Amino acid sequence: MNNREEIFATLQAALVELFELDAERVTLEANLYEDLEIDSIDAVDLIDHIKRQTGKKIAAEQFKAVRTVGDVVEAVYLLVHAEAASD
Repeated sequence: MNNREEIFATLQAALVELFELDAERVTLEANLYEDLEIDSIDAVDLIDHIKRQTGKKIAAEQFKAVRTVGDVVEAVYLLVHAEAASD
């Protein structure tokens, strides 16, 4: 998952698989809580899934700031590339 498109594709597949959402509903603009009806327990499951996919964990405090699928894509992108930049 090196670019935002790959991250979005992985995230979209995860949301469809984990929460039985229609793929068409999972857009970059979709609000996790209002449009996709993700609750706090679902968010924890999503954070765990991201950790398994990337080997890196998004801090709960950081995840509280995300509202849309695009926000999650950006958070994962920064997380993945922050470590690469520090190498």
